[in-house]
Amino acid sequence: MTTFIKRGRGGLVALAAGLVLAACGQQESSEQQASAQGEAPPTPKPVMEMARQDLPLEKSYPAKLRSDDEVTLVARVTGFLEERHFEPGEMVEQGDSLYSIEPDLYEAAVAQREADLESARAELARAQRDATRFQQLLSQNSVSRQQVDQAQAELNVARASVSQAEAALASARIDLGYADVTAPVSGMIGLSEVNLGNLVQPGTSLATITPLDPLEVRFQLPQEDAFALRQQLRDQPIDAVDAWLNLPGEGGERLAGHLDFLGSRVDEATSTVQANATFANPDARVLPGQFVRVQLEGMKRFEVLAVPELALTQGLMGPQVYVLDEDDKARARTVQLGEIAGPWQILTSGVEPGERVVVGDPAGLQPGTTIAPQPFEGVEQIVEKNAEQGAEQGASAQGAKPEAEGDAGA
Repeated sequence: MTTFIKRGRGGLVALAAGLVLAACGQQESSEQQASAQGEAPPTPKPVMEMARQDLPLEKSYPAKLRSDDEVTLVARVTGFLEERHFEPGEMVEQGDSLYSIEPDLYEAAVAQREADLESARAELARAQRDATRFQQLLSQNSVSRQQVDQAQAELNVARASVSQAEAALASARIDLGYADVTAPVSGMIGLSEVNLGNLVQPGTSLATITPLDPLEVRFQLPQEDAFALRQQLRDQPIDAVDAWLNLPGEGGERLAGHLDFLGSRVDEATSTVQANATFANPDARVLPGQFVRVQLEGMKRFEVLAVPELALTQGLMGPQVYVLDEDDKARARTVQLGEIAGPWQILTSGVEPGERVVVGDPAGLQPGTTIAPQPFEGVEQIVEKNAEQGAEQGASAQGAKPEAEGDAGA
């Protein structure tokens, strides 16, 4: 009986010791799990190393279309407006007859000047014969020297009369030509400003011809854009810079052209440089005086630092990006923004070449987050990946909604 009691006590002691060891093991295991839960695994994000690069710009500038060859027709002679040979608003070609200003009057003037010229030429022939005859008689001592000099003077006067008659005839023919008003350029002619039958005088406005193809546009470039463009022109002629004219409307149609002129001085009042471009306009899609936007192709910013636009987030101190330290931990860095170049955001300060920047979607990132750097595949791949992730999240949200409604109904 005594022996049994001793064995029972030993078993109790062993059982108690086992329970204590088990409890310690469970406590140690729970601490390990808690420690593991406190350190989140690194977040995979695409990372790029900052380096200077040349980026193309997509910029447009407000401008006003103009036609430098536009001509206002004016009368050059006096007379009644007898005929009009066009309909307002139609296209006319250079050299087309447009108006007739009392041509009979100027045709008569030409005929009279032609007769005057014939008379002067006849007088010149007579004076030439007299001068020759008197010169022969002088050699025979039949006339005096004075008579010879007189004959020579009359010959010179006859020659001058011929020249004067020729000039008068040329002037009359010019006036006759002005009586037929022709188109100096090709283009669309506007409304006639003078009705038929009215008396017109030199300087009277008749109509306006506006060439529509090509058209020119003058616009102002900010000096930074002008300097970048001038740097680009070191390697190519100015007319090799393509320009596009964005047409108004929802179709997104454009007219193609090229740059013609880039100014050599900065306007002190506006800090801009004047430029000029020419556009083909065969179908008269746009008209002079119309306000448009001009886009130059091939403009760049040289040797700049930039990140994809989606890598930016807003911090307390302004725009910021996440820069990785030597332990691959994300550190928020405030940056100064420059221009936008397509999907890229140019940075003027805040980062340096060689630093690693998180270029993926920064949503959910916090300072100190450990990053598992992924190779940067380019802006397009990141945009596509974010779009796919957004579509998947949207689909999962739509799939969860009916289940929630079903649970509520149950």
